[in-house]
Amino acid sequence: MSVMKIMKPFNVVINFKTGELSPGKRVLRRVSDLKPLFYNQKAAEELIHHDDPLMYEVIYADVPEEGGHLGHCTTILYPGRVGEEFFFTKGHRHEKLETAEIYFCLQGTGKLLMESVEGEFEVLDMFPGSSSYIPPYWSHRTVNVGQEPLIFYCIFPGDAGHDYATIERHGFPQLVVERNGKVQLIPNPYWKKNV
Repeated sequence: MSVMKIMKPFNVVINFKTGELSPGKRVLRRVSDLKPLFYNQKAAEELIHHDDPLMYEVIYADVPEEGGHLGHCTTILYPGRVGEEFFFTKGHRHEKLETAEIYFCLQGTGKLLMESVEGEFEVLDMFPGSSSYIPPYWSHRTVNVGQEPLIFYCIFPGDAGHDYATIERHGFPQLVVERNGKVQLIPNPYWKKNV
């Protein structure tokens, strides 16, 4: 009979203005890390060659990736564009498809793109105070459509897992771009329905 180690309660401190979560483990993503996902590959290559800007960072609380626990993190998605396409997160669905997630927006403005395993597509606005519920079986990606960092706090089951490869292969049905000074959603010509 194995004895389970009981984890002690703990606090993290979240700075609502900067997105800093402490203590936490930081993961950085630059344009080069997402290059295959952009519609305009030439614009992505030019940015990478110039200075390969930081697109976003995620700061994870130290929680076991096990059932019964709640993973949580902050994401800081910086403003910017690759061509006419706004900076976005890589996007994922959960390895355990039957798990949900909550995104609570602290700062900035954005779009939350979601696609169900059946190919249904939804977009939610993100703004300070918005709390977005991502149901089970939905892939999700965030897009910063403002001039300041989009900062949000995420809560998910510890054992949900992150499947990035499906998004890399299939993309999302819509792209978020700036045209004529306005935020627009346009069809993604490279999108393939999730299977």
